[in-house]
Amino acid sequence: MLNSNHESSNDQNKAIGIFDSGLGGLTVVREIIKTLPHESVVYLGDTARVPYGVKSPDTVTKYAFQNTEFLLHQGIKFIVVACNTAAAFALKKLQGSFTPPCLGVIAPGVRAALKATQSGKIGIIGTAGTISSQAYIQAIKDINSQVVVFSQACPLFVPLVEEAWIDHPVTYRIAEIYLEFFKKKQIDTLILGCTHYPLLKEVISDILGPKVALIDSAMFLARELQMILQNKELLNQQKTTGELRFFVTDMPEHFYSLGKLFLKRAIFPVKHIDISNYNKREGRGNNED
Repeated sequence: MLNSNHESSNDQNKAIGIFDSGLGGLTVVREIIKTLPHESVVYLGDTARVPYGVKSPDTVTKYAFQNTEFLLHQGIKFIVVACNTAAAFALKKLQGSFTPPCLGVIAPGVRAALKATQSGKIGIIGTAGTISSQAYIQAIKDINSQVVVFSQACPLFVPLVEEAWIDHPVTYRIAEIYLEFFKKKQIDTLILGCTHYPLLKEVISDILGPKVALIDSAMFLARELQMILQNKELLNQQKTTGELRFFVTDMPEHFYSLGKLFLKRAIFPVKHIDISNYNKREGRGNNED
């Protein structure tokens, strides 16, 4: 395992490290601090290289390793891969290469969807990279091969959210076009396979109707994280509110101004970092230093 002098899995007071390709992972942060208010969080948004959804698996894996290296230098006890694309392409390599426990957004969402479905027809929406990886489909089939799964890339959802066009008529019309596919398939459960998509829950629900359960992976990830930390005796025992630290690889002002849309609260000062300084192990998945 790759290790860091800054990391100790036995230190309950250390932070949870979370990375995403940009802003979307703040929906994961929001659920984690709601569920685990005493935990400190270090968040890295790789805004210089967003979006990950249109990049190759090798490139995304390299970025994921660099992001993890950075978080290790901040002194963390747990790694959360908030980016669906990075979780699809790199999670297993990260888990096999670094000492702190590592959890991605895909598995918790899959388990929740399988519990929710009554008809056995599940839909998935995500970026082009997440959908083409078939990571969600494979994860579902590994648990229940009888479930019928339909997937659809919705690449315009991310820029619409980042324009804050949450309830704009254009957003609604684009969502209608994307989601018509699922209405025809008569799904009863839809996995929101991108961290931006929870901001469009109302639009999606209006179009698909109340009988379709919308699965926000962030919510279920936070619950699983709580259980894992408890089982590993890593829960922070302090009664004070945890510290939040935010880092980005580009455009901190943009992150600061738009971040409150995702986090539903003011963003603390955001620090710009040069990710190229954390370029030692570029996704090789081995044990070299």
